[in-house]
Amino acid sequence: MKIFDMHCDTLLEMYLKKKDLAELDGHINLEKLRSGGALLQCFAAFLPTHDCAAEYGLKETPYELFCAMADIFDAQMERYKYVMAPVRCYDDIARNAQSGKISALLTVEDTVLLDGRIERLDEMYARGVRMSALTWNYENSLGYPNSPEPARHEKGLKPFGLEAVERMNELGMIVDVSHLSEGGFWDVAQHSRRPFAASHSCARALCGHSRNLTDRQLRAMADCGGVCGVNFYSAFLTGSGKYTANADIVRHMQYIKDKAGIGTVALGSDFDGIDCTLEMRDYAGFPMLIDAMSDVFTDDEIDLICSKNALRVFKDAVG
Repeated sequence: MKIFDMHCDTLLEMYLKKKDLAELDGHINLEKLRSGGALLQCFAAFLPTHDCAAEYGLKETPYELFCAMADIFDAQMERYKYVMAPVRCYDDIARNAQSGKISALLTVEDTVLLDGRIERLDEMYARGVRMSALTWNYENSLGYPNSPEPARHEKGLKPFGLEAVERMNELGMIVDVSHLSEGGFWDVAQHSRRPFAASHSCARALCGHSRNLTDRQLRAMADCGGVCGVNFYSAFLTGSGKYTANADIVRHMQYIKDKAGIGTVALGSDFDGIDCTLEMRDYAGFPMLIDAMSDVFTDDEIDLICSKNALRVFKDAVG
């Protein structure tokens, strides 16, 4: 079974530790991708700001940080070009697979780097970005993040955020609503002309975190042909920040299938961005997770969750 994982924070690990993909000892490295059955891995350029940037000791602007991480991504693609290749369009994925290569997609977590400049979306696209989360956990020029405070969580996109969604649709860049306020989600659902994604989120009915999606949101994603990549972080699965059992992940997959259909379920591990212990340990443990999935899903359903649903969204939204 091949894996299309919609989110990891491994690029930031490479940037902070000054190590390349073969040297990392976290959730993801080159060997773990191979042994785990990677078809396509999304590598997010996570752009910390405010207190989070201070925690990492980062002084770069979000735009400077994006450029630096995009340079790292390009360098890794060149260094490991015989085993991994970047993806710019849907057909690249099949070409890479036929050549025995893992596909890699550059994404962005927090489109804060725009800073009100719509032309930077075109620059992101030229660098290979084909999916971008509108916010992280702070307000930016596009909109507002999720919040446990109802008044803040209901805030929608700003006018510039609506303009950005329109331009992303025009370019063929997937709008990612993970981390976004619920009001912002509904603005995307109303205005996006292409399928959108929650690259790494879970079901709020099972775990009441504001990062997670309500049943109504999940059904809206299904209606637009989008997907929810189930996040492996225990705080979003069970409310505990310590341990993720494979059964916890499967439970959210099954719930999303029941509420929104099997076509809405995908993978969004959040590897190298989560600090809990996982039963599957890391990317190489995907066969263990698939074994747990086989208790409740058919082989065809597992195939849809592991790659085909996300592939469909990529084809429809990116081309």
